[in-house]
Order: sequence, then C-alpha cells, then structure tokens
Amino acid sequence: MAITREHVLHVAKLAHLDLTEEEVERFREQLSAILEAVSKVSELDLADVPPTSHPLDLVNVWREDEPRPSLSADEVFANAPDREDEFFKVPPTSEVREP
Repeated sequence: MAITREHVLHVAKLAHLDLTEEEVERFREQLSAILEAVSKVSELDLADVPPTSHPLDLVNVWREDEPRPSLSADEVFANAPDREDEFFKVPPTSEVREP
C-alpha cells in the first residue's frame, strides 16, 4: 500500500502539524518506503517460527519493589516556576484545538 498525500495530510491534521508541501512529499516517500520494507516480511516462510513478544530472552526484568528514600516536597518544587501548596501551578489552557 502506497501512502498518498491525503494520508499524510490526515495524520498531520490529527497530530496538529502544519507541514509544508515539501514536508508532505518527503513524509509520503519515507512512509511508503517503510511500508514497503515491512511488507517484505510477508514474503518469508515463517510457518516454523513460534510467535514471540521479544526477540531476546528476558530474565527478571523487574527489580525488587523496595521502599527507598525519596525527595522532599521542597526538593521536588525547587526548580518549578510556580507552585500552589503541594501542586505544580501551570497557566490555564485557554486555546482548544478543533479536531
């Protein structure tokens, strides 16, 4: 499946991206090349390959959940531009983008 200009513009709209015509064409070419490369997997005989979730065996990827000292509230908020009690204070989001 080749990516069309309309596909790129649709994804850009969903992501709220303003793309130039040159970017639209570049992304169209790049995304089409990615799909073509991925489609080559369907040409392989994978009947004897078991489904896997990861290409390498993973052993004990989780560390023990042990309590450790953490930062104090003053340390957490030391570089915050503004704070209200125990919360970061941020400016309101007044601009709502239309989908």
